[in-house]
Amino acid sequence: MLEILNLQGYGSLLIKGAKLTVLVGLSSMVIAILLGLVGAWGKLARSRPANIAAGAYTTIVRGVPELVLILLVYYGAPTLIQDIAALMEIDLYVDLNPLVAGMCTIGFIYGAFSTEVFRGAFLAVDKGQVEAARSVGMGRVLCFRRILLPQMWRFALPGLGNVWMVLIKATALISVIQLPELMRNSDIAARATRLPFTCYFLASLIYLAITIVSLVGQKQLENWANKGVRKA
Repeated sequence: MLEILNLQGYGSLLIKGAKLTVLVGLSSMVIAILLGLVGAWGKLARSRPANIAAGAYTTIVRGVPELVLILLVYYGAPTLIQDIAALMEIDLYVDLNPLVAGMCTIGFIYGAFSTEVFRGAFLAVDKGQVEAARSVGMGRVLCFRRILLPQMWRFALPGLGNVWMVLIKATALISVIQLPELMRNSDIAARATRLPFTCYFLASLIYLAITIVSLVGQKQLENWANKGVRKA
């Protein structure tokens, strides 16, 4: 069994890939949450331009495959910038860091899904509490910080948990930009050892382990968010 897990010396490569996968996933999730909050504000704001911008963001991003967006950002964007610079007679070379490009693209993609999660969570908060807060003189910002934001999380966490589960699996797509995450390193190990089934099966078990740990963590967060809430 130990010899199988070692994969002729390539077992450590899968572990390194798993660590990078978790790093990319967590970083992307932070970006997705921040963009989701901004997007939800845009959708719920009274400003029509904000409504249009947020609606366009969620519609376009959710309508284009993740792989296409990753390739567009990593390979297409530098070429476009260089072509524009050439038209202005500027000698420019753009080389994106695959780690930064992967994290930002995945975060940008799932920020659109987080937007809808947060929008629903904000709408689920009892409007009576908001009206009561405004009636005692609370401004919009103070009402958001003390009333909406703390209560919104208990409605948002289940949806954000689903976003995380999909996001962590979507990190496998950034193997196409040569980032040595779990899927990329599994492919390298499979080709070197000629044990494709073993390598990919172990990779699937690692993804499953990450998912199980995530479920436990999500449950703990939901319990924390629901403290003091009377269950029907």
